Amino acid sequence: MKVYGETIFDIVYLLTAVAIGIYILIRAKTHHRLMGAAALILGCGDAFHLVPRMLNYFIDSDFSAALGIGKLVTSVTMTVFYICMYYIYLKVSSCAESKKMTVCVWALSAIRIALCLMPQNRWITNDGPLMWGIIRNIPFVVLGLLIVLLYWSVRKDVKAFGNVWLFVTLSFLFYIPVVIGAEAVPLLGMFMLPKTVCYVLILLAFKKQSEMEN
Repeated sequence: MKVYGETIFDIVYLLTAVAIGIYILIRAKTHHRLMGAAALILGCGDAFHLVPRMLNYFIDSDFSAALGIGKLVTSVTMTVFYICMYYIYLKVSSCAESKKMTVCVWALSAIRIALCLMPQNRWITNDGPLMWGIIRNIPFVVLGLLIVLLYWSVRKDVKAFGNVWLFVTLSFLFYIPVVIGAEAVPLLGMFMLPKTVCYVLILLAFKKQSEMEN
């Protein structure tokens, strides 16, 4: 029963993310299309991991390589999603772009992606060491913290984004225990469900913002 529930949840999530992305791209003004692109990047990127995961439940075959590579793709696209979130912030806020902040966002993203591409992660075998899971997520967490601070600063000025800072914060609070302890305590993997809900709420905020300014 748990397998069917998780599979339905994943399918609904992927379809929702892609649908929101397409909806925004079709209806949005030029400067809002980045929100639609971000939604598609998130949904399509997660599909690389979630689809093999779902197939692994119902097909008697070795999906280790597909799952591992899927995790790699998802790690990279999730980083790109946060870059998009930074530029979305710049477009909807009245704040001038800070070159230092832009450099920090790109530097943290580049370090994160470079660490993800290191062979020590052993993506192909899908049994990477815990230490590398922690190492590659350090710049990602710092990047997330920057995004939280930026969206906190516009929570009162951009109504649709009033709670985005909270959704990002919660997503990391759910994600970190999975990275650190899911291997030892598999039940911690259930935290990925509320984490995913947080991302859906972020995408719904994008949708709302694009509708308000159309």
